[in-house]
Amino acid sequence: MVDLIMNDILGTPAILVGLFALVGLLVQKKNSGDVVSGTLKTVMGFVILGAGANVLVQSLDKFSSMFDHAFAMEGVIPNNEAIVALAQESFGTETAMIMLFGMIVNIGFARFTPYKYIFLTGHHTMFMACMIAVILRTGGMSGFHLVLLGSIILGAVMVLFPAMLQPYTRKITGSDDFAIGHFGSFGYLVSANVGKLVGKNSKSTEELKVPKSLGFLRDTSVAVSLTMVLLFFVVSAFAGPAFVEAELSDGQNFLVFAFMQGLTFAAGVYIILAGVRMLLGEIVPAFKGIADKLVPNAKPALDCPAIFPFASNAVIIGFFFSFIAGLLSMFLLPLFGLKVIVPGLVPHFFTGAAAGVFGNSTGGRKGAIFGSMANGFLISFLPALLLPILGTLGFQGTTFGDADFGVVGIVLGNIINLVQSNLLITVIVLVILSLFFALGWKSMKKLENSEAA
Repeated sequence: MVDLIMNDILGTPAILVGLFALVGLLVQKKNSGDVVSGTLKTVMGFVILGAGANVLVQSLDKFSSMFDHAFAMEGVIPNNEAIVALAQESFGTETAMIMLFGMIVNIGFARFTPYKYIFLTGHHTMFMACMIAVILRTGGMSGFHLVLLGSIILGAVMVLFPAMLQPYTRKITGSDDFAIGHFGSFGYLVSANVGKLVGKNSKSTEELKVPKSLGFLRDTSVAVSLTMVLLFFVVSAFAGPAFVEAELSDGQNFLVFAFMQGLTFAAGVYIILAGVRMLLGEIVPAFKGIADKLVPNAKPALDCPAIFPFASNAVIIGFFFSFIAGLLSMFLLPLFGLKVIVPGLVPHFFTGAAAGVFGNSTGGRKGAIFGSMANGFLISFLPALLLPILGTLGFQGTTFGDADFGVVGIVLGNIINLVQSNLLITVIVLVILSLFFALGWKSMKKLENSEAA
């Protein structure tokens, strides 16, 4: 029963989001038809989003194989799923307990602090819970103490990180209906601030003037298709027809294969956008029930693709330039004595695209370009710095990919390594979290006042 609840129900993001929608509709005393329809559409929207992500991942895996073969790069490819899968054998129980109680702590913080955000990206909740569990357990904690501290850390970051992004999220969406709950937050925050620095008088990516003869590029699906087909053509040419046709395409001509994979990627983006539209159309109204009854004025914190429809050009620009920064990082990392991080297409697409949207919101085209590049460098250097910490725990060859895992893991890991007393570790962590709550609230109010002025 515990496994059913913790792993199969709470560990399934679509069901987790659907449960929140169900609770929201029930507390609003909606009729049975609206409850069933709203809940199922919410779950369906998340399933559609996941289906689109799977299509993207399959296409990008092939791209990564061609890229690795073409350029013979050896290094670590960050992969959240891989390292969590490795950790589950030894730390599965701690991960599940921290995840469950971390979500409860999240609701408590949202209820009793000014940070009214409930984090609904279930798989990222599990990833962060796993990393926290591994680091605390290796530091000597166990049992109730480990679960309590881990849950507080997880619940805190689940409200703090959406909160620090919310002024920029409001600017992007033009409303305060939802927040971004994705552990690439520091990359997005850096991107938005880089946009402020470099983007004075820069026009939005969505105002790109396209000649009439190229008017078809205004269609997001067409623009994504052409961009990705071109990238696949270039990389497949470097990888060579023999490799592509023998290892990836089952004998299909390498150019035809590249063309179809580029279109497959575009189809994945299209599916994701459709899922986001359905998800937002149902979860925001349903969430009103939780906001009114359980957590007044609460906002759902959703996965990063939720902002993709608000700046579709910035999505492509962000992915492209984040990936370029990842490529440059491969040559820079050895200069600092760090392990080479091979850029993964999946993290660079999702976090790079979101960084492009945040950078565009504050600095237009320049903000999208340089902000997403800053994100690309972050998700290259932070995993490299995190890798030695996880390596001492028995993990080799992979690491967590997105920016927040690097920030939280490096800070927590170094505290564990430097301080031997569990009580002192707890005190230090709680003090740091308290400072973040206080400074974050002060910064939010200052930014809101400047926007109002």
